[in-house]
Amino acid sequence: MKTRHVTLSPHAALSLRLFAGLIEEGRLHKGWTRDELAERVGVGVVTIRQIAKGSPRVAIGTYFEAAALVGVSLFTDDTDTLKRESATQLERLALLPKRARRQQHEPLDDDF
Repeated sequence: MKTRHVTLSPHAALSLRLFAGLIEEGRLHKGWTRDELAERVGVGVVTIRQIAKGSPRVAIGTYFEAAALVGVSLFTDDTDTLKRESATQLERLALLPKRARRQQHEPLDDDF
């Protein structure tokens, strides 16, 4: 199987490493082994090792599940607030065009 290469901007890579570190810290605070976290997340221990390294090849949902299990806050810890914010965000999206269109650059009419 071909390994896909993911290139992140320096800002995104640093943010992912920070998130990975918070997950690892949470795991250690709970006293869980990587095997135990892997079982709870529903992935293999190799994936948990990749998360600990901050690998961009791991699915974001897997990162979020691991973070939630070890107590890393995602947006907010209150489920009702999260539901409300999600609904508000969907309303904002409904007001926007369904797709982005490339701006057409018309020549300026500077003949006065």
